[in-house]
Amino acid sequence: MKTKIRGISSMATRQVLADLVAAFERESACAVTIESVGGVDAARRVQAGEAFDVVILASDAIDKLIAAGRLDAGSKVDLVHSGVAVAVRAGAAQPDLGSEEAVKQAVLSARNLSYSTGPSGVALARLFERWGIADEIQSRIVTPPPGIPVGSLVASGEVELGFQQLSELINLAGITVVGPLPPAIQITTTFSAGLCPDSAQPEAVRSLLAFLSSPATADAKRRQGMDPA
Repeated sequence: MKTKIRGISSMATRQVLADLVAAFERESACAVTIESVGGVDAARRVQAGEAFDVVILASDAIDKLIAAGRLDAGSKVDLVHSGVAVAVRAGAAQPDLGSEEAVKQAVLSARNLSYSTGPSGVALARLFERWGIADEIQSRIVTPPPGIPVGSLVASGEVELGFQQLSELINLAGITVVGPLPPAIQITTTFSAGLCPDSAQPEAVRSLLAFLSSPATADAKRRQGMDPA
């Protein structure tokens, strides 16, 4: 009988984890199920004591869960670095993203815009405040419902300009990924994993974490718009 590992992750790592877990299962005697939901919701469920074996979230969320005793302090491994990209509906005019000022003008010109409620969205909101435009654009910001990708709002035409992790945009139909934010304002989130202390199969989880952070996974991570950590 295969060892069963149950995990939870944020939506940003859903596709890369699907690819990597499939590869791990081929090489091991484990069956791995990872539920991908909004990162805030995932952290809340782990914090509330829901039983998982492994958790994959933004690094700062993993640190908070370790501090709360919900994850094993010595088990944390960094998996990927993920940057933010900008998307418009397929066929729509593409804004200039060549500089910080160009992105600011694209935001000011957009009918409306949407961004993640996760760490990248928090950083983007701070950027808008630094630019002094937060109040001006507040009424045009569309907050995505939990678990709903920003790109799907862009694809439907509900949102004109979408900001989200590149990994969450590249596989969506109906949108054009205009490009990443320019280096001066790029927002990079590190996603990490940790072992739940109450897991019944800690050694199997450690093997999974070792695989997920190994050099052999680098190409799969890059294919999904992320950089190996």
